[in-house]
Amino acid sequence: MARRALVQHRPWLALSLIAGIAYPLLDESALGGLWVMGIKASAVGFLAVYAAQRTRGLRAGLFVLALALSAVGDAAIQLSLMAGGIAFAASHVAAILFYRRHLRPEPSVARKWASLGLLLAVPVGCLLLSGDWTIGIYGVALGGMAMAAWLSLFPQWRVGLGALFFVFSDWLIFSRVGPIDLAPLPDLLVWPTYYVGQLMIATGVVQTLRRFRR
Repeated sequence: MARRALVQHRPWLALSLIAGIAYPLLDESALGGLWVMGIKASAVGFLAVYAAQRTRGLRAGLFVLALALSAVGDAAIQLSLMAGGIAFAASHVAAILFYRRHLRPEPSVARKWASLGLLLAVPVGCLLLSGDWTIGIYGVALGGMAMAAWLSLFPQWRVGLGALFFVFSDWLIFSRVGPIDLAPLPDLLVWPTYYVGQLMIATGVVQTLRRFRR
């Protein structure tokens, strides 16, 4: 019954889940690079459509844009780490602008310090793992997104934790090109942590925005 309700009332979310599960299973198959790239991009692309259908307004549009740019990044990174990084950096900027419009009224001192720690630690982690200063610069946008998510009024154990999953997934990717070898963790965890993080962020934001409208 719950599965039927998901398909009937959240079809784009259901399609996202299907694509998110299918991609790692088909990644090494003979299906073809373009097909696999499309399936990969559609996992978060369908989350963008889900968010667009379940929310309204310009502010929510920034969140939809952030998800859509991430979907572009998922496809672009198959061709070039730089191209994917540019798309994801743009996604983080859109997410930061969105979260800043939904700040928590009075965040605790602990939350403020922890968020500041994210802003500093994330780019340092990106630089150390990759050994590439351009990836360190990208890390500033990634850390800013995580910081903004934790300072927002959205549920920290969904949206905030989802942002941390996103950071961890990126760190694993960067370890592949840098001096620190974390194998076999990147092959096992990059996609699951990234997709689950995006799913947590999307559903947490959408459900909170819909409560505001009631």
